[in-house]
Amino acid sequence: MEITLEQADKAIKAARDKAQELNLKMNIAIVDAGANLTAFARMDGAWLGSVDIAMRKARTARFFDMPTGDLGQASQPGGSLYNIEHSNGGLITFPGGIPIKDAGGEIIGAIGVSGSTVENDHTVAEAGVQAIS
Repeated sequence: MEITLEQADKAIKAARDKAQELNLKMNIAIVDAGANLTAFARMDGAWLGSVDIAMRKARTARFFDMPTGDLGQASQPGGSLYNIEHSNGGLITFPGGIPIKDAGGEIIGAIGVSGSTVENDHTVAEAGVQAIS
């Protein structure tokens, strides 16, 4: 099963609403189960450099079916996945990317958010996931 455009739009809206609530300017990317970009929003004034980061966070979360912050923990020096961020054309291993599951627990896509602190990025991404969970 894949995330639908309607679901992706709903996740983008919820993430954007959360960003506005926190007075943040974010880039928000949604990828499908194949890690293909499905929807994207760049809020007015969001950093241009974060466009690519948001998309990479979403793809990273889907490639490994885990939040990017969790992958980051395993990729620290001495960790079992040390230097993994250099694979797959470049991964992002800090918070802000989260897999999206359907009601049955199947991963249907992922969200990636960038534009603030990693804590805020994760909070905004989580709002997007919650909107369609």
